[in-house]
Amino acid sequence: MGRVRQADIARVAGVSQATVSVVLGGNRTGVRLAESTRLRVLEAARRLGYADPLAKRPACQDLFGICATTPVFEAHQAVLAGIAAEAAALGKDLIVFAAAGPALVRRTRLADGCLFLGGPVPQELLTGGFPIVHIGRCAELGGRVPCVDADYAPASAEVVARLVRAGHRRIRYLREPADTPAARERERGIRTAAGVVVVADGTGLAEAAIRGWLAEGMTALVVDEAVLAPAQRALRAAGATVPGDVSLAVLGRPPSGTAGPEISGFEVPRRALGREAVRLLASVVGTGAGRHRLLTCPPVAGETIAPVA
Repeated sequence: MGRVRQADIARVAGVSQATVSVVLGGNRTGVRLAESTRLRVLEAARRLGYADPLAKRPACQDLFGICATTPVFEAHQAVLAGIAAEAAALGKDLIVFAAAGPALVRRTRLADGCLFLGGPVPQELLTGGFPIVHIGRCAELGGRVPCVDADYAPASAEVVARLVRAGHRRIRYLREPADTPAARERERGIRTAAGVVVVADGTGLAEAAIRGWLAEGMTALVVDEAVLAPAQRALRAAGATVPGDVSLAVLGRPPSGTAGPEISGFEVPRRALGREAVRLLASVVGTGAGRHRLLTCPPVAGETIAPVA
């Protein structure tokens, strides 16, 4: 006989294939089934010699999953490095899940718990009590899943406070266009200071805008990481020197190897986020309990903030 499929089990047990999937999956979704039905499915699977390649292994609390899409992997190498380092330190193995939808829900049964890095968490995992930690705040989860994130708001507020201490009173903030939880937290921190003008999308910044702002008396420019490159191009095109004509700060840190003076701002502790996420997941898997954790963003003094002349 060839490979036994769930459809074969459904035929022998006299139930639907969906029922077979629920029973063999451990009924994580909480579907109400008669005990006689569950036993009939299991007996049919045993008689046919069914071996599920993704059958749930005995829980040993030593295999953690990482759920993320390919673009997220490419953009979060430091976070992944932190995950790998802490998993090794705690004696945990890692498995990567790149699928989505029902396939992801089924395959996560291979792991004792999963880290989600970007992308939505399937509702079936939320209702089934599967151990999850989300890296980055996610409003859609409504606080049901513990998360690890950088504490952007106070770090952003401190960047503006440093500019104010240097005598700056006419400050513009260029916000990235994406409406992410991190972007909203950075803007919340910025808005704690009086007199900062927020520009909602700085990606299309032009030379004329810089010249106009300088003519209005702007002395400092604060930008999100995603807006740094277009801001620098516009400043160069306008002939504005940093920090001679205008001070510049970034809410985050530009990639290593960026030409020019080190830009003032703060460090996003990406590697630490990965390590902390693994520690938090170990707590959730081991005790069933975990709470949100926000990591401090260390300041970067840099060389691009100067006192107002």
